[in-house]
Amino acid sequence: MDPIREQIDVMTRRHFFGRAGLGLGSAALASLIGSEGSPARADGLPGLPHFAPKAKRAIYLFMNGGPSQMDLFDYKPRMEALFDKDLPDSIRMGQRLTTMTSGQSRFPIAPSRYKFQRHGQAGTWVSELLPWTSKIVDEIALIKTVWTEAINHDPAVTYICTGHQLPGRPSLGSWLSYGLGSMNQDLPTFVVMTASWSGRKEAQAIYNRLWGSGYLPSRHQGVALRSIGDPVLYISNPDGVDASTRRRALDAMSRLNQEEYRRYADPETQARIAQYEMAFRMQTSVPELADISAEPKHVLDMYGPDVHTPGTFSRCALLARRLIERDVRFVQIFHRGWDQHGNLTGDLPKQCHDVDQACSALVTDLKQRGLLDDTLVIWGGEFGRTIYCQGGLTRENYGRDHHPKCFPVWMAGGGIKPGVVHGETDDFSYNVVRDPVHIHDLNATILHCLGIDHRRLTFRFQGLDVRLTGVEEHHPVKAILA
Repeated sequence: MDPIREQIDVMTRRHFFGRAGLGLGSAALASLIGSEGSPARADGLPGLPHFAPKAKRAIYLFMNGGPSQMDLFDYKPRMEALFDKDLPDSIRMGQRLTTMTSGQSRFPIAPSRYKFQRHGQAGTWVSELLPWTSKIVDEIALIKTVWTEAINHDPAVTYICTGHQLPGRPSLGSWLSYGLGSMNQDLPTFVVMTASWSGRKEAQAIYNRLWGSGYLPSRHQGVALRSIGDPVLYISNPDGVDASTRRRALDAMSRLNQEEYRRYADPETQARIAQYEMAFRMQTSVPELADISAEPKHVLDMYGPDVHTPGTFSRCALLARRLIERDVRFVQIFHRGWDQHGNLTGDLPKQCHDVDQACSALVTDLKQRGLLDDTLVIWGGEFGRTIYCQGGLTRENYGRDHHPKCFPVWMAGGGIKPGVVHGETDDFSYNVVRDPVHIHDLNATILHCLGIDHRRLTFRFQGLDVRLTGVEEHHPVKAILA
């Protein structure tokens, strides 16, 4: 079959309008570069946002590994009297266990050894491990009852990031790029950073598919910002190649790609042109972004001493604010090492020290600059931890296994009601007793804050209109919406 006719036969309605919007031949490249050499705005889908958004941008602070909720945000004082007692069968109710503890002869209760205090006008309980976060509780909405079906790291992280436990789906940031488009043509719409960590070194691996575009056009995938070498891979010209030579090479490649597009009508060819042009512009914009030398001392001090070390969570948080200032749509920071199966009291304080001051500084910094009103900030992991101990239990130390039935997430900024606590768990922080929030509800809430009805943001794939939040009924958490 003729390749052009074959493409026309299989073309979807969305592809048709996408191609019409991009234009043909040299017009496509002109629309990317702009009439004066400056980039033109790359819009998202027609009709989006679906309603007036409260937030234009978002920052997702992802604590990879599963932070221990009863040691951080879910205060359970009655557990102290049950130290080393077996978890009642009436609480566990036959729920699934991981293979790491399913073979244990007993499940001894391990109360948190950390002190909690009430903070803010709402009297939010926060652990002594998070003294800086306790200062911003009046800015955040704490959801204590997020839950998921996944019990192991890879499917759980994939699930919350892409809406499906199996790989291959678009990530949240890719959906936002696809639906809402870019606000800054000199930087990617979706930027990802992976921060260093101080706790357990044998941390879970994370994969670039967590910020991949799946079946969406590849230009919507996240771009990783690195802390060593070039901030973005291959952004620097090779030795002996100057900017004018690179420009001529790009022009030649563009002509070849345009010819390829005329022959085969593949929309990914246009995406390739756009990515080449973005990379060229990023040679100027990214080094300026990564250079924090002009930041005032009081701002650097607010983020803490780690901000001076590239790759730390503090440095990533500051860069997230700088990206948001430049109208990057979505920034995600992955902080690994929260998987405390043992030595929790040795590793968890280090993890908290990595992120606590920086999270508080980021929210405060955004607010002081007038950016918090239209920037959504999300903090959380893929699941929680068990109240029972994995391995040996002492008063001073313990470990906790994975627990998907309840875990905390906090949100702040555009669209979020500040200073509220949503949901309640039982005395064992094991089951939700009031206001459960599935991870699809959480993602629906994030999309809602950005003006998107999660039911209407879809992509035709394998004969189905697929969406981030799955096919079952889910809703934004209205109780935390401003």
